[in-house]
Amino acid sequence: MFDFMPADVRPRPIQRSVPIHALAQSQEFTRAVQLRGQKPLVLDQLGDTVVMQQRFWGRIDVAMVNRAQITKPLRLLELLQENGLRRTPVILSPQSPTPDLAKLGAVPLISPAQVAQLGLTTSKSERRAALHQKWRNRLNHAESQNLQVKCKNMPLDPDHWLLQADAKQQGQRGYRNWPIDLTLAYVHENPGKAKLFQAFEGREVIAAVLILCHGNSATYHISHSTDRGRSLSAHNLLMWKAMNWLAAQDYLQLDLGLINTEDAAGLARFKLGTGAKLHSLGGTWAYWPPMGRLLGPLAALDRRLMTPRKTGQA
Repeated sequence: MFDFMPADVRPRPIQRSVPIHALAQSQEFTRAVQLRGQKPLVLDQLGDTVVMQQRFWGRIDVAMVNRAQITKPLRLLELLQENGLRRTPVILSPQSPTPDLAKLGAVPLISPAQVAQLGLTTSKSERRAALHQKWRNRLNHAESQNLQVKCKNMPLDPDHWLLQADAKQQGQRGYRNWPIDLTLAYVHENPGKAKLFQAFEGREVIAAVLILCHGNSATYHISHSTDRGRSLSAHNLLMWKAMNWLAAQDYLQLDLGLINTEDAAGLARFKLGTGAKLHSLGGTWAYWPPMGRLLGPLAALDRRLMTPRKTGQA
């Protein structure tokens, strides 16, 4: 177990301009997929950009660059060809809008989504003040319920109740998260980087959140709350404790994942209620090296598709 240390107890170090990488672009993620037998290409010439390679329908190889900061798109495409991917289709999903991809012949497929990113460099009192009023009210409610929150490293157990509850929930709600074996590979390959926060009423666990730490940031991975946990606002208490624990460990940011105000409005409100800011991703693009810039005019016809949408606070 870990004791919670308030983030304001010790002085915060001077923050320098350091890159914050998404989970899919982290060394920790790379180690996890390697354990599962995959062989990602890591481009050290571009800040260790991770390129996943996957075969579809048993015969089509595809390279995928997910959540990378593509500041030099031309150099990225050149490096892919230099590494033997001259005729391999490439799927690019940049961390931020990258309109120059259209000039290079990439074709837009999916318009940009948005994620919620919570900064952790402010003081505990500033973080509390940044909570939305309804979110803060639920936190106050949870804090009055005599709940106990415990933090520990995620066990390497495929039958752990949180993993099984999440798998069942995926089936019921029709969405897909990581397979259990990938989560366990992350736990195995990154000791101490998968943090399980659980809320207890007496001896009964009523809610849990699993946070994956990577580099200087962290990602909200999976969570589950029982009916009793929801009635006591336990999820808000868990998130508050997790935010403060991460800040005390000098993590700079917590990625709360995609914001979907149409199909998951309640979850979107919960994420944004933490004070997190919206960040627009760069959409999804397809590039086929043999065509080069020939598809550039086609991409230019659909620029509106890759214009980030404005999402309100659900």
